[in-house]
Amino acid sequence: MFQQSLSKMKRFDMTTTHYMIGILTLLVYPLVAQESVELAIGKADAVVDLRTPEGTGWVKAQWKYSDASLQAVTFQAPGPAADDTLALYPTGPEISTYDLFPKAGEADFDDTGWEILDPASLEHRRGTGLLSFNWYRLHLTIPERVGTFGTEGATVVFEIVVDDYAEIFVNGELQKTYGQSGGGVVKGWNARNRVTLTTQARPGETFQLAILGMNAPLADLPENYIWIRSATLDFYHQRPVNPDWLDVGQIVKIDSQLDHILDPNEKMEKVATGFQFTEGPAWHPEGFLVFSDPNTNVVYAYKPLNGNVEIYRSKSGYSGINIGDYHQPGSNGLAFDPQGRLTLCQHGNRQLVRIEKKGPLTTLAHQYEGKRLNSPNDLVYRSDGALFFTDPPYGLPKVFEDSAKETGWSGVYALIDQQLKLVSTDLKGPNGIAFSPDEKYLYVSNWDITDIHHTKVIMRYAVAPDGTLSEGITFFDMNQTDGEEALDGIKVDDQGNVFCAGPGGIWVISPEGNYLGRIVTPEHAANMAWGDDGRTLYITATSSIYKIRVKTGVKLPVNI
Repeated sequence: MFQQSLSKMKRFDMTTTHYMIGILTLLVYPLVAQESVELAIGKADAVVDLRTPEGTGWVKAQWKYSDASLQAVTFQAPGPAADDTLALYPTGPEISTYDLFPKAGEADFDDTGWEILDPASLEHRRGTGLLSFNWYRLHLTIPERVGTFGTEGATVVFEIVVDDYAEIFVNGELQKTYGQSGGGVVKGWNARNRVTLTTQARPGETFQLAILGMNAPLADLPENYIWIRSATLDFYHQRPVNPDWLDVGQIVKIDSQLDHILDPNEKMEKVATGFQFTEGPAWHPEGFLVFSDPNTNVVYAYKPLNGNVEIYRSKSGYSGINIGDYHQPGSNGLAFDPQGRLTLCQHGNRQLVRIEKKGPLTTLAHQYEGKRLNSPNDLVYRSDGALFFTDPPYGLPKVFEDSAKETGWSGVYALIDQQLKLVSTDLKGPNGIAFSPDEKYLYVSNWDITDIHHTKVIMRYAVAPDGTLSEGITFFDMNQTDGEEALDGIKVDDQGNVFCAGPGGIWVISPEGNYLGRIVTPEHAANMAWGDDGRTLYITATSSIYKIRVKTGVKLPVNI
């Protein structure tokens, strides 16, 4: 949903006030506007220089080296273009290509025969020049102390600058995601790569690092060689955090039952900021948060391990020539299906799409009985893969009055076995959507801005296996509240408690429909996602991302 009140919804151009707030936000938090925000805030408590014998001595490390080379190999072309599945994979005729050897990123790779390097020689030029590659491997152990600094519980960051490009494997893994810049993959020409090894260091813990060096730029190869400009381990007593981001918001208890869900002394923390309007968060199976900024047409990724914010996908919802007419052209709700594929509600394109494991998009739903959808808003997957979503017109330039609106309803839909079913038309502004833990009930928040009272209610429906909804009741009536804020995203914990974004923050409601209390957020909250170990609630609220620990939570899928 979008953040403006009804009085401002008559016009969808940004007011001067909103414009100035946006500009000031970017000025105050300029780092978040970049594609990647690295763990660089504050001063390290200790630094180990791995280019010195003293530094490698602290962590019992030894540099090993080998050239790498391209070798001719046979491969297969993509499958027939007429087959959408085979066309993504090497299932076609045999072809000749090249591969890089050795494969030294593997954790159990045998480097016993490699050259041992004096750490002071890392600036020596190596490789064969021009199109060349090499490997540096380093096994290190976290000591009890670095100088006077005790390492127990510390955050440890490996930082390296390779002339020219670098990729980093940690314990045999190259961590990479869509849109990533830096970390394990290439950051840039002579740019520093930073990889967080741990946020809870334990003395005696070991790490195997493998760094692939590349002479670059590849399209304009320089007449020089590969070398290491710097290599360090940076130790932080704790991950640097802006103190103004800690202990924000408030927990308001209405019923003592809330104590079983939220510790009354629990503190909310801001973890990222500088966005126009955050929405649609979802927890990636690989352990990070993705979320939409529908105003700027971007999906971001927030990495809790190191605090990085990266662009996960640009042009997330629309790239039409008339994009300037849209207040929110980008994606809104996001969700991962049981196979770990990300599905996006695209406002501008008025459809649901899924990102396949190999990268291309599959359109899941864009019309019903020949009529285009309005602007899919939020979605939820059932455990059997059935997809349910809401479709109000909030993403259209003129909302309900938009001439492009083709349906006479704001629907709730179910996509089951590739068949799209309209399962509800009785809500004017269906928005957030979630299942009860046993999946017998579907919750839908309704914010009817066409009603003079701006109706705000949470509906509950019984759900049949074929997606049919019945026994619709008003589970919770929020019309008691003042203000015109939207009723928005919904999440449910494994005890059946309902968390709903509404006026003043996140409302917590028991399975019986009793109001237990509220998480008051510093900014207008739009949606939530369970993350980390399933007991952290990440909240998207206007310009920022917040998190708070809960006692209940859910069980999250890992590495699907």
